[in-house]
Amino acid sequence: MGTSVLVSLMVHDWSKPVHHLRTADPILATMIARVGECQFKADPKGTHFDALVDAIVSQQLSVKAAATIYKRFLASFPESPPTPAHILTTSDEALRALGLSRQKSTYIKNLAEHVESGLLPIKTLHELEDQEIIDALVAVKGIGPWTAQMFLMFRLGRLNVLPVLDLGIQKAVGRAYGLEGLATPKQVQTIGAAWKPYCSIASWYLWRSLDLPAV
Repeated sequence: MGTSVLVSLMVHDWSKPVHHLRTADPILATMIARVGECQFKADPKGTHFDALVDAIVSQQLSVKAAATIYKRFLASFPESPPTPAHILTTSDEALRALGLSRQKSTYIKNLAEHVESGLLPIKTLHELEDQEIIDALVAVKGIGPWTAQMFLMFRLGRLNVLPVLDLGIQKAVGRAYGLEGLATPKQVQTIGAAWKPYCSIASWYLWRSLDLPAV
């Protein structure tokens, strides 16, 4: 059984994962020393459904623009945040008037349909294993592997997620490990094998390393 939201969010002492990463990978150890204390955390607020709607709204937008549209989206429903049933009874025109593209409106409704029909067991997602969650989520239009992995990491607090398709991860690995340009997904996977079972923590450090000057 997969680690539940509540259990995973109780982990605040990252000394064991960080020690493992330092020991397993000298290059990552140097990065950890430069970045400093681990501040990886998940967000338990709201429901899984709310988190997925927010993720869809936020796709390909700046943080500020996504926050503005999502706030407008929530405010448009008398009962906020809206349930899947509320969304399904809302016209596409009304959703698009909030600033959502036609595509994102379709994605959000498809998510609502999957939840209402029971195809996506939204209330018990956190009880599933990582790959089971990814498989369930990518069946929804507009939710790909990357979005599913971000849900695992930053909603459920899963500790062994390695988003090999993430451009930031590819850039950070390429820079840290002396590769030419971006690391390929296969290279990230190969290098990241040493980070198990704490790939999420390693990923957090890789993202943070991009804020540091290159050495």
